[in-house]
Amino acid sequence: MSARHTSPGLFRRVALPVAALLGVVAAAGVTVVALRVTSGADCSGALPLKVAVTPAALDVVNSAAQEYQRSQPVVRGRCVQVQVESRNAADVANELPTAQINPHSLWIPDSSMWAAEAQRQAAETGPEAPKLDIKPSLASSPLVMAGSSQAMSKIGFPVTPVSWAKVVDPRVQISMSDPTMTSEGLASLFVIRTLLGNADGTPKPELVGTLLRVGRSAVPSVRDSFGKVTTDAEKAPLFAATEQSVVSNNRSAKDNAVLGAPPKEGTLSFDYPLVRVSRPNEPEGIGDAAAEFEKVLRSGETSKRFGEAGFRTVNGAAPAKWSTDVEGVQAGDVKLIETPNADQVSELLRTWGAISLDMRMLTVIDVSGSMIEKSGNGKTRVESATEASMTALSMLPDTTAIGLWAFSTDKKPPNDWIELVPIGPLGEPLAGVTRRKRLEAGASQLPGLVGGGTALNDTTLAAFRHVLQGYDAAKVNSVVLMTDGRNDDISSIDTGALIETLKRESDPAKPVPIIMVGLGDEVDMDALRAISAATGGKAYQAKNPEDIRGVLLDAVSQRRCRPNC
Repeated sequence: MSARHTSPGLFRRVALPVAALLGVVAAAGVTVVALRVTSGADCSGALPLKVAVTPAALDVVNSAAQEYQRSQPVVRGRCVQVQVESRNAADVANELPTAQINPHSLWIPDSSMWAAEAQRQAAETGPEAPKLDIKPSLASSPLVMAGSSQAMSKIGFPVTPVSWAKVVDPRVQISMSDPTMTSEGLASLFVIRTLLGNADGTPKPELVGTLLRVGRSAVPSVRDSFGKVTTDAEKAPLFAATEQSVVSNNRSAKDNAVLGAPPKEGTLSFDYPLVRVSRPNEPEGIGDAAAEFEKVLRSGETSKRFGEAGFRTVNGAAPAKWSTDVEGVQAGDVKLIETPNADQVSELLRTWGAISLDMRMLTVIDVSGSMIEKSGNGKTRVESATEASMTALSMLPDTTAIGLWAFSTDKKPPNDWIELVPIGPLGEPLAGVTRRKRLEAGASQLPGLVGGGTALNDTTLAAFRHVLQGYDAAKVNSVVLMTDGRNDDISSIDTGALIETLKRESDPAKPVPIIMVGLGDEVDMDALRAISAATGGKAYQAKNPEDIRGVLLDAVSQRRCRPNC
């Protein structure tokens, strides 16, 4: 909405009723706060000040914009027109570095995590990218564990403080929002990564397993999680949400209210920074208008509005009038974890990207005679390998394509391998049951197949060619081979020739990395490393049975970067 022309090249301020102050462009989600005065000076055109704001703070920022417009702002002879747009922080962060059409000049995301990520991307884009000045916060709201009263009581709340340990407990039903689309999901991923990361920065198997499990049920937004409570509070899972969103939800939905509490180990606080986004060719006066509007956003009146909307102060103090019975949250102090920097955010998104990528994998397990030897846990090597494989299998979604081979010399002449289950989606029907069930049945056959020598080289080449032949560009294609020995099939291709053949037949446009897992101390790790390296894969050694699951999950977590890790 713009002011009317009063003469060529001039805009005159006009009186408008309150209802007309907000012109909503529904398709774009933009609220235009029009000029509102009863009389005053003319101005030579409008100066649009475009503001992107996280949806939770939209009403507060709209009120601040109205207050600012009542001051009849004129910058360098032009009437300032504030345009407030509700935008998801992740979307803005992805668009800002290259957005050139009608760009935002101010941005209020819910977390500086996204501001830092956008700043990093802009720095890598080049001189045409905008400059992001991340200014101090306007409010705060901690990330809390949330759920229906029934779900929270199942984890002992309020008698027992909530804990992030419940997220990694497979017995607890948890729903995570997508970290690439929501700040809540990204923050949850960081906290879990912090608690379950090794000192050297590599993920622990528990982390990979947890992300695989919760990733299968990730929802696009936290609104979906609140909706599940409304639909069926008894069955709705726990989820992570901002404290403010719990307050807002409970004020609008009296039935099936949600409870929220910060985990005892600590949590992240959403900090709602003000980001000035400047570009070399922006209209003259935008900087001055942004600075003037910033004063209103930091005023005592706006701070009061943030409190009334369920936010805490910048310093983390809760509004004095909060009622636990009504709001569903606790007003005390919250133990906080430091917000991740840009590099950490980027690493988090890469980790999730690897975990969430679907895959097409052929699992090949050695059933030569030595695999009958017992490990430290009292189980045979083949039993330990089978058990670890089935544990990893249980964490994968139904869309994942898996196949199973077993190998030893002359297992199925003239071949040294036998296909127990063909490659295909785990959820696909296969001979009357799902492929997942068929794989479990196939794995149970492995101990009975043990015998013969280790036909490693011919089997490796055959597995590689099989996966390459059926290559699926929509998935990460790979071979995972587990063995406890070295090639002892004198009639097979030798190791040097195998490596050269793999290098020659590898197609950069269709990468099929081979992941080799050596079991025990007698395995030829030098050969396994050379073979896997020829395809851009990696070789792991699992000396103890408990190591097998860990290396399998690590291989899964790194599959996105293969063959360039």
